Amino acid sequence: MPALNKKRNYREYISGYVDGEGSFCVSFSRRKKFLVGWETKPSLSISQNEERANVLYLIQKTLGCGFMRRDLSDKTLKYEVRSLNDLIDRVIPHFEKYPLLSPKIKDFYRFRQVCRLMKKGKHRRVSGLKKIVMIACKMNPSGKRKYSQKDILKTLR
Repeated sequence: MPALNKKRNYREYISGYVDGEGSFCVSFSRRKKFLVGWETKPSLSISQNEERANVLYLIQKTLGCGFMRRDLSDKTLKYEVRSLNDLIDRVIPHFEKYPLLSPKIKDFYRFRQVCRLMKKGKHRRVSGLKKIVMIACKMNPSGKRKYSQKDILKTLR
């Protein structure tokens, strides 16, 4: 049996962990006060039972951003990053340098595209938001959405 390597690459471990337990998501909420009538919310979310929370704290410390919250619906702890600047400056570069290995990488590429469009302010215009909605609705096909692509597109101002 080979000797254990005491120096571990936590960044590669984090990518593997997110590949299995994480989710890149873009959600939408109706907001009458917004110019286009919708708020666009990208996020990275990772869930874990509280007795294994040390991994979530390692990820938070390594990425240097995000927050923890309890999810009472499934009794888990969730690590989330919702700040667009943190997603652009910390999360996306991490996964570009330490890429996912599963098909989830397609969701990451779409997520990255949406965040970059948002950084340019495209989500504040109908034409840009249409593009973002079409990209986001291709992500996480097994997940559930509060609003369908059709619902969002037909109500844009």
